[in-house]
Amino acid sequence: MPALPITDHQSSTPEEPSEDQRRTVYLLSLGCAKNLVDAECMSQILSDDQFTIVFKPEDAEVLIVNTCGFIESAKKEAIQAILQMADLKQPKGRARFLIVTGCLAQRYAKEIRQDLPEVDAILGTAEYDQISRIIRRLYQDLVSKLDITCSTPPGSLTHLSVARRPSTPGRYAYIKIAEGCSNCCAYCAIPGIRGPLRSRPMQDIVTEADRLSHDGRDELVLIAQDTTRYGMDIYQKRMLVPLLKAICRLEKVRMVRILYVYADGLTDELIHLMANEPKIAHYLDLPIQHAADSVLIRMNRRDTQASLRQTISRLRAAMPDLILRTTVLVGFPGETDNEFTELLAFLQDMRFERLGCFAFSPEEGTPAYRMKPKVRKSIALQRQKIIMDLQKKITTSANRQRIGQVVEVSLESVDESGIFYIGRSYGEAPEVDPVIYVAGTTEYLSVGQTCPVRLIDAGDYDMTGVTEL
Repeated sequence: MPALPITDHQSSTPEEPSEDQRRTVYLLSLGCAKNLVDAECMSQILSDDQFTIVFKPEDAEVLIVNTCGFIESAKKEAIQAILQMADLKQPKGRARFLIVTGCLAQRYAKEIRQDLPEVDAILGTAEYDQISRIIRRLYQDLVSKLDITCSTPPGSLTHLSVARRPSTPGRYAYIKIAEGCSNCCAYCAIPGIRGPLRSRPMQDIVTEADRLSHDGRDELVLIAQDTTRYGMDIYQKRMLVPLLKAICRLEKVRMVRILYVYADGLTDELIHLMANEPKIAHYLDLPIQHAADSVLIRMNRRDTQASLRQTISRLRAAMPDLILRTTVLVGFPGETDNEFTELLAFLQDMRFERLGCFAFSPEEGTPAYRMKPKVRKSIALQRQKIIMDLQKKITTSANRQRIGQVVEVSLESVDESGIFYIGRSYGEAPEVDPVIYVAGTTEYLSVGQTCPVRLIDAGDYDMTGVTEL
């Protein structure tokens, strides 16, 4: 059945359920923080349109899976989640409709339509703002079971304008400052899924930051595929520094965290601002991917090992307490033993406090998909293990060097024993980094509080501290 355009459809049928029956929606979001923001925006759009968001899929008439489709493991997770949600549809469960949104929907709409008949509607990365209209359309077309597949060019900023309520715990919230990416790394499918860089107007971001901080979200995490490239499309120059200055001027903002930076965008001006603006966390997520120049060239990266060393040296000199996180990719086509050894030596020298390592996943539509020679998966996984074993030692050492420091910790939950609060300092990004366990009594501490904590012990990843109150 051919895909239909998104239009209002006014007809109804005798079988159309009551308003109360159609108002329950369960939304499952997979993947990265950028995907989470999209899901939060959809949730807000639905709430504003009088739908009720429920927290158990069994209670919902409408099931939405907001998917990731970046690498093979993410695709498998998304398909598994879709099939699990499909089991909750009538007649087995209560749900009437299953909608797939996000990256997998954008990338494989045709395949989903053909292979997953349980899916009633497919929305790509430009259709998040259409979610309420699509649900109403499904109810209106209940008898004819029309196929709704929305396929427009990827990427959109429209949905980001809603006054969303973050779903994240504690006092932090993500702010997506741009959509898409124009870097075109050889292994990456994101430009095809999300489109080229689209920066949000600065005033829109500052307004959102002001609203969130007044709602108690005083730690703001700026995210994009490449935050350092912010503004290049609409202002024709890098505008992250002016954006940071404007956000830091907001009275209620306590901390600003910058994620996903590229080394060539870490200008002297940005480093100087980070070092001297007390509201900006001395923390960066700098995905380098590799350190051998020959591999970086094949990856279509703009860095060299020398430029990476120079950038990291500048950062460490300006901010001795800087916590650096990175991501590396092993098993890229043609990666030799010597190139891997070069990467390993670089990581030993740079001693990133945090690191994630991935084995290469060949993605359709990317230049690397057809590159040869391929590295055997068993070799790539072995290299991944070697790097993670090294990183465990580096992280443990870095943690132990922090013992004795007093840091501000935001308390976000209590552990199962009820003895320790669980929190984060400037050195721990939410969801991806270890945590700090804080010993203290309820007489002085409570979830949601930020307090000074002296770090007294360090494990392989997590740390332990006591309150200084």
